[in-house]
Amino acid sequence: MNSNLEKLGFWITIIATISLSMILLGMTVSVCIGLFDAHVDNNKIFEMLMPAFQTIVGGFIGLITGIKIGSNQQK
Repeated sequence: MNSNLEKLGFWITIIATISLSMILLGMTVSVCIGLFDAHVDNNKIFEMLMPAFQTIVGGFIGLITGIKIGSNQQK
């Protein structure tokens, strides 16, 4: 059973990491488009994306850390 929990923790970590990478890539593209588009105010882009960026990154880091701590305590 311990092996199944390790596999589950591994796959959840992989899925969370891939999701975080895709979200960060999308947000980076959005920031770059906002910086170089003459019709967009740069201050508005940063006001809109930075709180969401910090929340998403913090949530995923907490998730991955919790999974790793939980898997280490079960051994």
